[in-house]
Amino acid sequence: MRDALARREISTVYRLLRRHGVSQRQIAALTGQSQSEVSEILKGRQVMAYDVLARIAQGLGVPRGYMGLAYDEATAVRVAATAEAPHSEEDESVKRRKFLAHAAAITVGAAVFGTDSGSWASSPAQTPAPGRIGMTDVRQVEAATRALRTLDYQYGGGSCRDAVVAQLSWGQQMLGANASELVKERLYVALADLHNLAGWTSFDTGLYDSARNHFGQALGLAKQGKKEELVANILYRMGRVYLHQDAPDDALKVFQLGQLAAQNSGSELAVGILCANEAWAYAKMGSDDQALKLLGRARDEFARANIGEAPAWAKFFDSNDLSAMIGTVHTELAQMVDAKKYTRTAIPALTKAISGYGEDMSRSRSFNLTSLSINHLLDGDIDHGARLGRQAIDLSEGLKSVRTKDRMKPLLHEAEKRRNNPNARELAERVARFTGSDSAA
Repeated sequence: MRDALARREISTVYRLLRRHGVSQRQIAALTGQSQSEVSEILKGRQVMAYDVLARIAQGLGVPRGYMGLAYDEATAVRVAATAEAPHSEEDESVKRRKFLAHAAAITVGAAVFGTDSGSWASSPAQTPAPGRIGMTDVRQVEAATRALRTLDYQYGGGSCRDAVVAQLSWGQQMLGANASELVKERLYVALADLHNLAGWTSFDTGLYDSARNHFGQALGLAKQGKKEELVANILYRMGRVYLHQDAPDDALKVFQLGQLAAQNSGSELAVGILCANEAWAYAKMGSDDQALKLLGRARDEFARANIGEAPAWAKFFDSNDLSAMIGTVHTELAQMVDAKKYTRTAIPALTKAISGYGEDMSRSRSFNLTSLSINHLLDGDIDHGARLGRQAIDLSEGLKSVRTKDRMKPLLHEAEKRRNNPNARELAERVARFTGSDSAA
């Protein structure tokens, strides 16, 4: 059956089903075909149309990857990833703790929280490996990762996640190939960064278990490749997942592990990124003193960093992103602690970040426009805040990113509180429609 699927010989597939007691009527019902179509295929008629092949695969419960139609999540289990469980039996807080155990064991070489990875990690089957690889093969992985990361920044993780995971299926094969030690070390780093991107795009599309699995695999590969700054970057990204899930305590623990790796790497930029995100975690907890202290350190580290020499996975964090982080942390504090006090810093910082982003950073522009809109609403400039909120929605509608919708929930909350203003009311209704949330209308 697998051979027939791989060759797309649907007549053979149907004959095998008939041999095992599946009637023509059942096949027709499953695949959405008429009995006469099924009969013709059984007689040898070839099926060539992609949409028909995809419908047959779906109807029969066959992973599309078995037919070479597309790299799907079921096929990914076999080579690189874990399928997203629609209803996980294990509590999310338990999974976060297990990931922390894994991250701690890799980062500091000790089972600080226990090392059972449990349900968040998989052991994918081995795929056939090419005989021998060289540096050119590794550079192809690096080039593909750069190109796919550009798509993620510009259009969101949904625009490229399938391509990233498909690229991993080929890259993973190289781990079993013969290569020099130098090539192997660089391969570990290249695949770690590809898993890092797979985790980030999974996060952006709301696939949190898949994100955790990819980040977990990325950590191990980055450690094998002796790249502490990449370990730091992976942990920063996993911490962002936990911030997004409103678990700032767990996010802070992951950021602090990343801080250890960043300091070991000697990269001021990596240290600055982790400090800025630790500040965000403290802000979410309402700890303004700690948040501002860490923002100050992030500024200092960034001032010392050489962005030009930074690796691809860290180079995104430039002066615009530093301004965005300053604005984001102050936005959290404005909502949690003191609106008048913290909007004064948030508004100019976010405005600066937005003005510096080009069209290749559409998702970042969307996030910052959303935050800027919140600040103007908090500051009493409702009409301008509503105008900025509409701009954020207009931009986000062209992105394939679940996060843009999730990040608008605080904006919906603030707009709803000001429904007596017609512009705020219109904004609340638009945000509600875009995010699929309930509005008071």
